[in-house]
Parts: sequence; C-alpha cells; structure tokens
Amino acid sequence: MITRLTRVARTGLGLCLLLAAGAAMAIEEPAFKVLSHERDFEVRTYGPRIVAETLVEGTLATASSTGFRRVAGYIFGRNRSNEGQSAAIAMTAPVIVANAQTIAMTAPVTTRAETGGYRLQFVMPAAYTLATLPTPLDPAVHLREVAGATYAVVRFSGWCGETKVAERTAALRAWLAKRDLTARGEAELARYDPPWQLPFLRRNEILIPLADPPAGSHRTP
Repeated sequence: MITRLTRVARTGLGLCLLLAAGAAMAIEEPAFKVLSHERDFEVRTYGPRIVAETLVEGTLATASSTGFRRVAGYIFGRNRSNEGQSAAIAMTAPVIVANAQTIAMTAPVTTRAETGGYRLQFVMPAAYTLATLPTPLDPAVHLREVAGATYAVVRFSGWCGETKVAERTAALRAWLAKRDLTARGEAELARYDPPWQLPFLRRNEILIPLADPPAGSHRTP
C-alpha cells in the first residue's frame, strides 16, 4: 500500500512539474476558427493536426492519469529522433480524452473502434510533421494525424468527474438537436489547466465532430 501511495505521489509531482513548466511560458493550442457562438456553446473549424496518443483501460480518472504519464514520458524524451537521440517536445494544450469506441478521423483526436477504455492525446506543436517528430520508445504511444473538421463545443469550469462530463455532453447534444446539427462521432473531453488551478477558473470543453459545416454560420457577440 505504501509503495502504491508513493508511486501515486511521484506521479502527481511529475504532472505538476510538467504543467508548471508549461504555465511559465506560452502554451500552444490548436488553431481554430469560430463559426458561431452562443453563451458557452460554439461551432469551430480546426485544421489538420498531429497527436501523440495512448489507449488505456479503467475509469475516466484512472485512465487519464495512466495515459498522461505515458504521453508525458514521450514528450519528456522517451523517444528517438531521426538522428538517434532523444528530444524534448514542448507541452501544448489541451489534453484530450475520448472513449475508445469513437470513430477515427484519420487520413485522431478520436479513435478506431476498440473493446473499451479511453484514448488520451496530446496535440503536437504545429511546427512538427509526422516525418520530423521523434519515434516513441513506449509501444503504447502512437503518433497519428487528425484531419481538419468542424466541431460543436461547450465550455465549462470545475472538475471533470464522469457525472459532470456526462451532463455537459448531454447539454451539448441537446444544443445540437435544437439547431438541426448532426454529430459525426462521439464526444471528446479537453482539459487546459494544471491540477492546482482553482475549480472556478478551470477551462474544460466537450467537443463533438459535426457531419457537415453548418451553412450560413456566423459568430455572434
């Protein structure tokens, strides 16, 4: 039991150090264009991007922790560059978690069908391509390209427990239904803040890919 608690404490410290380093500098986020805006809801278009991801089992909380450690290990240097050396990769935001049954958008933050669990993803800095990114040494970490897509998004604060995530996902789906927008895949959870951020200041989002860009969309104040 003590060994387990020690491992958990070390993991928490590692995540804090990683995110503290990111908080001290500008954190890169995927570029997007807002097509429409209504209170906490938006429709956005994202361009192509590359993610480092891993498939993990367990609850949302345990899968997030395990997945974070794996992919954080990759960007910290558990990788091999084309020159045969390890390379550090800048931390980006958000960290994305999706059910493993969601549909792949490859040419993923989404996924191929699996038997269960979650996929956790870091979006790679835009300066990289699949050819220039170092190769993961952990066989559970994979690099993939996500095609550009249109998403419906709802933003919320607080902690991301499974109940809260389910409630906000249901609210986003209800918003889609009222506007005759059709989902193309399952929901993804995006988290932007370090663990110590006050709950009311935290930025979280649920994203659902849309079947077609909504015609005549525009941003509202």
